[in-house]
Amino acid sequence: MKGLFNIQFAIKDEVVYVLEVNPRASRTVPFVSKATSMPLASYAAQIAAGKTLADLGFEQEPEVDGFFVKEAVLPFQKFPGVDARLGPEMRSTGEVMGHASSFGHAFAKAEMAASTRLPLDGTVFISVNPFDRGAVTKIARDLHGMGFKLIGTRGTADYLTELGIPVEPINKVSDGSPHVVDLIRAGKIDLIINTPRGGQAHDDGGLIRGTAHLYGVPIITTMTAAQAVVQAVRALRKKPLKVRSLQVHHQV
Repeated sequence: MKGLFNIQFAIKDEVVYVLEVNPRASRTVPFVSKATSMPLASYAAQIAAGKTLADLGFEQEPEVDGFFVKEAVLPFQKFPGVDARLGPEMRSTGEVMGHASSFGHAFAKAEMAASTRLPLDGTVFISVNPFDRGAVTKIARDLHGMGFKLIGTRGTADYLTELGIPVEPINKVSDGSPHVVDLIRAGKIDLIINTPRGGQAHDDGGLIRGTAHLYGVPIITTMTAAQAVVQAVRALRKKPLKVRSLQVHHQV
């Protein structure tokens, strides 16, 4: 086959499986084209018609100047009461790009374009499953070092407090008020880091996610994303954002 195709992979027990191969372009193609200034769809069509990469003068990997972050746009704010839980099915209604010379600024721009504004100060709610406590330690320490107030469910709060990171404990949703949903509704939460595990935790997480989207509070559900948020907040506090079009960027 010549031209563009899209491959879906799955990894389980360190074994890579190919789920499907589709003879079409994915949404990644225009993203990469914008990041590199290379018309990949045009090249692919010409190759499918018989031309070679040498004919097109496209035999070297294009250089990427800066960082380009792709973020999915999700419709959860338009469906109050629906559990904003991700799964294997496609739920995004679009994608956006953030570009900057640093990863933190690029990630912040992508979040802003997806209607998520990251807070530069305020209160962060942290509740993670035991498997993520090691990873969340540095994240919590960094947020505390930047002046954020931290609150968390008792398991997470006790763990971090023992490590010298001050975290105010609060009830789980299933334990009754006062809990984080009350604080979200009262406008007292600026960022949520939540990785539930187990049936009751997922039920609580569903209510937390739904309320967070309803009130426009950023909610992070993976440690990788939480680390990216810390980098973005640190970058924004250090240096304000600048805007430059892709056309000007590639001309330079």
